[in-house]
Amino acid sequence: MNAKNLIAFTLIAILSLSAIFNPYTNQYLEQLKNGDVPASKGEDELYEQIAKAADDYQIDPQDAKIDRVWKAMPGYNGIRVDKEASYQKMKKNKVFDERKLVFIQIKPEIHLADLPPAPIYRGHPDKPMVSFLINVAWGNEYIPSILATLKEHKTYATFFLEGRWVKENPELAKMIADSGHEIGNHSYSHPNMAKLGSNQIKQELSKTNDIIEATTNIKPTWFGPPSGAYRDETVKIAQSQGLKTVMWTVDTIDWRKPSPQALIQRVMSNVRPGTMILMHPTESTAKSLDTLITELQAKNLKIGTVTKLMDEERMIKLDGSQDLKQEGN
Repeated sequence: MNAKNLIAFTLIAILSLSAIFNPYTNQYLEQLKNGDVPASKGEDELYEQIAKAADDYQIDPQDAKIDRVWKAMPGYNGIRVDKEASYQKMKKNKVFDERKLVFIQIKPEIHLADLPPAPIYRGHPDKPMVSFLINVAWGNEYIPSILATLKEHKTYATFFLEGRWVKENPELAKMIADSGHEIGNHSYSHPNMAKLGSNQIKQELSKTNDIIEATTNIKPTWFGPPSGAYRDETVKIAQSQGLKTVMWTVDTIDWRKPSPQALIQRVMSNVRPGTMILMHPTESTAKSLDTLITELQAKNLKIGTVTKLMDEERMIKLDGSQDLKQEGN
């Protein structure tokens, strides 16, 4: 090898070694992105404290699944500490501060949409949220009062509307939608969906979706079977039309006209994180709703639509160890 070639070979070798050990190679940058190395290029005491906290606060995501009792259940995000972002927030003072930890939510591998057709009876049991399911086929006189109470508390529910009712009461349907509430499908004529033939099921669902969309500009994605009646084929046909079948966890039985206190007691004695609470526009619900919302919130339960309840977002303040540890229990 002549001198010229030797020099060229040496330069190539040096450049190759530099690429391997350069802390700013793609591999290093990827580690940096994942929070696996500190920006200071080495483990200092602050970074070690952050790394230890990261182990303490790690919560694995939970996949959606078909539960033996509750049927289809949504997944729930996990949490990990973004070590590099946390380090950047603390490095100025070089003092570890739990309040400055930065968290990232980690999605599960299996989602509700990945599951085979199955009814949904509740949200994830670790999610501190509940939903009001309000089935509407009658009770017009109580709807304005219910909407006013929900508005006062800045609370949103999922209203399952019967198609025939929407056709006869388009202004009330628009009022519900314009108030920001979620709209679900409650069949067209309130039949026993477990006993209908396939074509009848399809017509009940599609006709209702069409009239709701024409009236409110909302296309429902949730189906609440009248009286909770369904069979496996009902659920499969609903899913083929883009509708997931929603049941309930707690029934207020408000159509029996319980006293407001009896209704509240029934709900509060059975409510848990993930609970879906079935209601109708009745006098009992209208009179108990204000207190019920207040008591649910006092139990640190957020009230949201079915869509919010079913999403995988972790309901938690990502700025304090106490909240994190309670959520991970």
